[in-house]
Amino acid sequence: MSTIIYPTPIFGPVHSRRLGVSLGINLLPADGKFCTFDCIYCECGFNADHRPKLKMPTRLQVAEALEARLQLMQQEGPTPDVLTFAGNGEPTAHPDFPGIIDDTLRLRDRFFPQARVSVLSNATMITKPDVHAALMRVDNNIQKLDTVSLEYIRKVDRPTGHYDLDAIVEALCQFKGHVIIQTMFLHGPGVSNLSDEYVQPWLQTIRKIAPAQVMIYTIDRETPDLTLAKATREELDAIALRVSESGIPCQASY
Repeated sequence: MSTIIYPTPIFGPVHSRRLGVSLGINLLPADGKFCTFDCIYCECGFNADHRPKLKMPTRLQVAEALEARLQLMQQEGPTPDVLTFAGNGEPTAHPDFPGIIDDTLRLRDRFFPQARVSVLSNATMITKPDVHAALMRVDNNIQKLDTVSLEYIRKVDRPTGHYDLDAIVEALCQFKGHVIIQTMFLHGPGVSNLSDEYVQPWLQTIRKIAPAQVMIYTIDRETPDLTLAKATREELDAIALRVSESGIPCQASY
């Protein structure tokens, strides 16, 4: 089974389907996965198969590594479109996440002020006031909401601790539009979220949240659950049209 574990705090740059030339920032241990979800489609594999032994990088280690890489990119290229918090799990789970955001914004402004700072998050930590405040400072606050079916979330996203869907949705609303919703659509035995049974309630919740944008996408790399399959271009386009008709910009990645 092919999985991706990012060994350093800074990785890439890579070309992102949704964000362009992206320099990655991994706040989780370099030798494994640390996440508040255990998604059956995660490119990093299942949590149990990649238990880390190392600690998370410190705030100072992240800042030093990011500064060194940005200096090199300024000298040799390429120019990043975005600095993206992603990597081996949930970035907002790092205890110094707010401070690391401050460091990243400072370094971005120094080296590549035109680059955006993005956070790819599963939204499990956004009820914490300090995390909320930090996410309000980034350019692209990208939060996951695959469905509003708790049964589906437990089957597919598989939260590792207490998960209060109503509280998460309310916290998404509290961004007052400074949020991008990302949703994975897929097929699988008993777990597809492409039918109207799932899409209509999700769409109603999207309208309530009123995000700046919605990003819908499907599987791009090998998944730990090998029974899963991509949504078709036609299926994603149909959902994107429904979102757009609600007055919310929607980007589909195939």
